[in-house]
Amino acid sequence: MTIQSALKALERLLGDRLLTSDAVCAQHGENETYYPNTPPDAVIFPENTEEVSQIVKLCNLHACPIVAYGAGTSLEAQHLPVQGGVTLDFANMNKVLEVRDEDLTAVVQPGLTREELNTYLRDTGLFFSVDPGANASMGGMAATRASGTTAVRYGTMSDNVLALEAVMADGTIVRTGTGARKSASGYDLTHLLIGSEGTLGIITELTVKLHGQPEAISAATCRFDSIEDAVNTVILTIQSGIPMARIELLDDVMVRGFNTYSKSDFPEKPHLFVEFHGSTAAVAEQAESFGDIAAEFSAEAFSWTTKTEERTALWAMRHKAHYASWSLNPGKKFLATDVCVPISKLAEAVVEAKEDSLRLGLTSTIVGHVGDGNFHCGVGIDPEDADELARVEEFTDNLCKLALRLGGTVTGEHGIGVGKIKFMEAEHGSAVGFMQAIKAALDPNSILNPGKIFPATNAQR
Repeated sequence: MTIQSALKALERLLGDRLLTSDAVCAQHGENETYYPNTPPDAVIFPENTEEVSQIVKLCNLHACPIVAYGAGTSLEAQHLPVQGGVTLDFANMNKVLEVRDEDLTAVVQPGLTREELNTYLRDTGLFFSVDPGANASMGGMAATRASGTTAVRYGTMSDNVLALEAVMADGTIVRTGTGARKSASGYDLTHLLIGSEGTLGIITELTVKLHGQPEAISAATCRFDSIEDAVNTVILTIQSGIPMARIELLDDVMVRGFNTYSKSDFPEKPHLFVEFHGSTAAVAEQAESFGDIAAEFSAEAFSWTTKTEERTALWAMRHKAHYASWSLNPGKKFLATDVCVPISKLAEAVVEAKEDSLRLGLTSTIVGHVGDGNFHCGVGIDPEDADELARVEEFTDNLCKLALRLGGTVTGEHGIGVGKIKFMEAEHGSAVGFMQAIKAALDPNSILNPGKIFPATNAQR
């Protein structure tokens, strides 16, 4: 069987809805980082779960790779069809199917973006909390186990999905989990699929947790003379049990990027951006406690706001960190990588990462959801410059080794994709073999997003 035989079978099923134009395929081969354009052989925009099932059955019959596509915002090339085949673009499966106010849950399709969901919820007094910055699709966020700026208080995507519907590699439609908040029934297939990066099943529906809009919200920025002081403020804040809604670290280079890209005027020193949610009294108390801790580490230039428009502008700027970092490297491609370490090791990890980037002569920003030990480094890269490419690869490899040495993980939220496959065994040891056994059992023909997380045999064309 070949990809071409699969395309012929799919054309009989879908007619002109099987798109093979160079423009459409090239669009679905783009990505946010330095990986080369990797177009699929065809793109399909499915309308419902049953159609996804039919498509997957045909692809499985012909051993044709199939990759799910949401908003295309992943940073480790999860959505790139590295072995060709078919891309399923879920743009037409983008609806809110149900909101259960009393249960604080919503049922959504995978192509819906997080911003679209929160716009829909605007008049309900509820919101969906997971905020990775990019306006990512709900299906993609589940597949990559996304988190973001609010994870320190509300949890990651893994914490906020109760149930899902998925199409498995043979076309079988399965439903995992329930609307209940907990279960002791059977294997937890929901959380097996969350974070599997589309390699075990294709998510077609999600039941997610919602949260009540807080009565009061306060945000602030402050700056420090050193990275160590900023990070130690974070550590002591978390250890003190202050319920931060967001606590974000920016190093001096990241601040320079914001000044360049967003036309802000922050002094080029390490900063913390923070936010508090709760009752008016609780927010005031939390803010005062945080201020006292920050003062111990010589924080200065506190700027507080409770105004919605000012808070929105602050976090809109923070969410543009990817492009702000890119702006410091004009004419280059960009690599954004992340690691996560135990909170007690955060200062050591951030300082060593910064020193390593300087040693290697790289312009690297550091920004992170440091309340849970997760931080990101953004590096400009010219893939045609062999020397620079080697230095960037050395930097990212060293960063992963540093995280593992400190008892952490090579990725807190970006995922493995194709970029960090070589560190799977170093992090997971013999457990990798069991992961591969699960993959082989659920997808024996290796059609679901092959070449991601683990090396895979090239598909036949």
